[in-house]
Amino acid sequence: MIAIAIFKAGELEGANLIIWAFVAILFCVIVYYAVRMVEMGYILRHKRPFYVYNPFFLTKLSDSQRQILKKRFVFYRKLSDKHKAYFEDRVNSFIKDKDFIGRGGLEITEEMKIMVAATAVMLTFGFRDFYIGLIQKIFLYPEAFFSKTNEHYHKGEFNPKLQAMVLSWKDFMEGFEDNSDGVNLGIHEFAHAIHLNSIKERDVSSTIFSDSVKELTDLLAHEESLRKSLIDSEYFRNYAYTNQYEFVAVIIETFIETPKEFKARFPIIYDKTKQMLNFNFAGY
Repeated sequence: MIAIAIFKAGELEGANLIIWAFVAILFCVIVYYAVRMVEMGYILRHKRPFYVYNPFFLTKLSDSQRQILKKRFVFYRKLSDKHKAYFEDRVNSFIKDKDFIGRGGLEITEEMKIMVAATAVMLTFGFRDFYIGLIQKIFLYPEAFFSKTNEHYHKGEFNPKLQAMVLSWKDFMEGFEDNSDGVNLGIHEFAHAIHLNSIKERDVSSTIFSDSVKELTDLLAHEESLRKSLIDSEYFRNYAYTNQYEFVAVIIETFIETPKEFKARFPIIYDKTKQMLNFNFAGY
């Protein structure tokens, strides 16, 4: 009888544990979706994530790596100390997440990894998820390379099917020699990757990006005078009007390199681009 009583008590205790586990899981699910709903309300009102950065367990670059950023990367130099810490952590994380592969006899160096990763991190610095999941491999050639996609020589291309970014190192670095011409190969190609990634993913930042692109597209479709003034101004190079993807890539290049002139000339489009990238730092 005692054994039976103990067995039944054990059964009861086990049942209680299962019930409490179920209640705990249900509570976590409810809290998760409640937070999501609150954040969606915040996003609809403010057009930006409720939070962007994880301030815990930040990694640092080595002194030599940091010197590369200080010397080569104007954007990094403009950041506050707090944002520099976030930036360095993200550069570290991006490098660890991707495979960097040299082609055409090019040997991958620390500078190459830092500069390419910093370009991607710069464009996604207003995003919560900054990894650009559609990119797994980054191929670097010494200079323009022959592409089997269309049998032409390219300076850069993004292949979403192969999850590969391919860049000419020579042309990539030339993009940083003049920070005011609105032409930067790395920014352009990563902008393509971010655009396509935003269509595929449903995270908060991807949603804001793709929604902002749609808002901009609708704006230009209905504002003929604005559309005409864009073309007549010749501020954006003609390549921007090839298709929607090239337009987005070119305006992002221009936004990064000449923000003051962009804002003065086309404030509405500037604001949409700023919203797209959630840029609220470094003077933007």
